Amino acid sequence: MCMVIFAPLFAIFAFATCGGYSGGLRLSVDCVNKTESNLSIDIAFAYPFRLQQVTFEVPTCEGKERQKLALTGDSSSSAEFFVTVAVFAFLYSLAATVVYIFFQNKYRENNRGPLIDFIVTVVFSFLWLVGSSAWAKGLSDVKVATDPKEVLLLMSACKQPSNKCMAVHSPVMSSLNTSVLSEIYPEKAFKRRERVANHFLMIL
Repeated sequence: MCMVIFAPLFAIFAFATCGGYSGGLRLSVDCVNKTESNLSIDIAFAYPFRLQQVTFEVPTCEGKERQKLALTGDSSSSAEFFVTVAVFAFLYSLAATVVYIFFQNKYRENNRGPLIDFIVTVVFSFLWLVGSSAWAKGLSDVKVATDPKEVLLLMSACKQPSNKCMAVHSPVMSSLNTSVLSEIYPEKAFKRRERVANHFLMIL
C-alpha cells in the first residue's frame, strides 16, 4: 500500500522538477577597447528546452557591431514525452489508490480488475522506461549546449587572444538532476504493482 501512495508523489516530483524548470547562465566579454565590452551577458532558457530558439547578442570587439547567436540543440521532444508520461502515471496511480482503498471488494470480485490493472501497469512501465531513458539523454544534451565553455566557442570575439571571455556563472541543474533520479522509484513501483496484479490473477 505504501508503494501505491508514494508512486504518485514521485511522479509529481518528476514532472514538477522538469516541467517547471527555468535557468540561465551569464558570460562576460572583455574587449581590448573597454567601451566595446559586455561583462554581463545573460542567457535564459527553460522547459521544454528548444534551445535553438534561445537567442542572444554579444559584442564582436570590432566597433559597435554585435553578433547574434543562438544556443544549439532541441530536447523538447524527450522532455515533453517524459513530463506527459509522468502526468498520466500520476493520474492513474491516484485512480488506482482510490480503487485499492475504497473499492477493494469489487476489485477482487472477478479477474477483470486485476487484468486491467496488469495491462495498464505493463504499458506504463514500458512508457516510463522509454521516457526516462530519452530524457536522460536529452538532459545530457542540454548540459552540453548550455555549458559556458561551449557557448563561448560560438563567439567570434572569444577567438581573438587579445579579448578575455569568461563565465560569470553556470546554470544550476540540481532540479533537473533530481528529475532523472526520481524516475527510478516510479518505474519500480509500477513493476511492483504489475507483480501484485499478476498475483491476483493467479489466485482468481
